Amino acid sequence: METNDLLDPTVNQSNNNFGNGQVPNGTAVLVLGIISIVGCIFYGIPGLICGIIAIVLHKKDKAVYLSNPSMYEASFKNSKAGNVCAIIGLSLSILFVLILIFYIFAIFTAFSMLGR
Repeated sequence: METNDLLDPTVNQSNNNFGNGQVPNGTAVLVLGIISIVGCIFYGIPGLICGIIAIVLHKKDKAVYLSNPSMYEASFKNSKAGNVCAIIGLSLSILFVLILIFYIFAIFTAFSMLGR
């Protein structure tokens, strides 16, 4: 490639970055997905928050990936893995919150029957 080609905006220079592009939030989605799995044991709230954020960020990454799949193929795998972790963490957090609500309801019911 000549020096004049580097200055010319009409020359396609994207061939140098084939497959090396990074989706904007790939690592963040993975980290938040893992935190959502771990966060489900803390009454489910951190898992819910991190899982929802990770799924939203993955949706944005997917739109970027679909604009040029060959460029973002390698880094999109982190985003997909984070999305899977986020779905698992979100499911576990929802389950934990439902169990917690049931447990609190059972305790209040038991105490209300005890007072009679």
